[in-house]
Amino acid sequence: MSIRPFREIKRAKTKVINVGEVKVGGDNPISVQSMTNTLTTDIKATINQIIEIQEEGADLVRVSCPDEESSKALKEITKNVNIPVIADIHFHYKRAIEAAVNGAKCLRINPGNIGDIEKVHEVLKAAQDNDCSIRIGVNAGSLEKDILEKYKEPCPEALVESALRNIKILEDKDFFNFKISVKSSDVFLSIAAYRQLSNVTDYPLHLGITEAGSFVSGSIKSAIGLGSLLLDGIGDTIRVSLSDDPVKEIKIGNEILKSLNLKNRGVKIISCPSCARQAFQVIDTVKILEEKLAHIKTPITLSIIGCVVNGPGEAAMTDIGITGGGKGNNMLYLSGIQSEKVLTENIISKVVEEVEKKAIELENK
Repeated sequence: MSIRPFREIKRAKTKVINVGEVKVGGDNPISVQSMTNTLTTDIKATINQIIEIQEEGADLVRVSCPDEESSKALKEITKNVNIPVIADIHFHYKRAIEAAVNGAKCLRINPGNIGDIEKVHEVLKAAQDNDCSIRIGVNAGSLEKDILEKYKEPCPEALVESALRNIKILEDKDFFNFKISVKSSDVFLSIAAYRQLSNVTDYPLHLGITEAGSFVSGSIKSAIGLGSLLLDGIGDTIRVSLSDDPVKEIKIGNEILKSLNLKNRGVKIISCPSCARQAFQVIDTVKILEEKLAHIKTPITLSIIGCVVNGPGEAAMTDIGITGGGKGNNMLYLSGIQSEKVLTENIISKVVEEVEKKAIELENK
């Protein structure tokens, strides 16, 4: 039994699917993804952005394919990136077929807006023939007409009914390598829909609050929506949707998972908001350290606390800690134990040195 059972999250048992070399569902790590906002036909710009997204810690990336030129550009794009590419498809079933043929490892489709069932079956065959998975992407803004008429407005039951209808289409053709999303820009609606869906299916779920907004508001909405579901054990892959640089979506997504101990990557900084008691400039110090430690991929906890009120207690629970002290003498903690005094002007260099040293130590174990 864990010594801290209040921190345990019991994940829902879902099936495992393959998105390229990334396994989604079951006990596999929750994957983080973003979506490029370059023109897919600008192959060089799209490749460069995918590389930036991956370097921030993405496991998957989605690329929009609105036309034939875009879906065919995937052939060159997928050859030059080391991360599975998901093709975002709406309405045009031929784009899905082209994307599967040209290297996409997953097709994001809503079978309800692809057209007649024969077209959907052609997409499924292309996916099977090219070892390509599918995401059934149900969205509150594009529900089937009859479902919308039945429920009068988007509601959890409507999203779940749409998802189950589309699941049956795939299952009837013996296609099971798929995941599902039931997204809305409404946090309450999204949470309720995902909870209901999790109760009636064991396919892996892709979590997201769609069209969440700008960096600040979108990050908050996503943290509330995704965090609530993840705490319930729901969710196998996530995307934070922001009207901002896609790289920031990965940063926020990883931070959400790190805060719930669902992902360990890089330096996790615990810092105080600062006040009149601070012995050094906490806010500036944290900003600089975030930048200087961005290259560290090994999981390390670091506490930066401006005074002795909470400093020693936080330092006792982190790998490395700095607690503010009088007359510019601050205390360095290593593995929760006092190590040495550090002058304020030396905090940055000393912390970076110790974090890098700790990373090497952990990597060599």
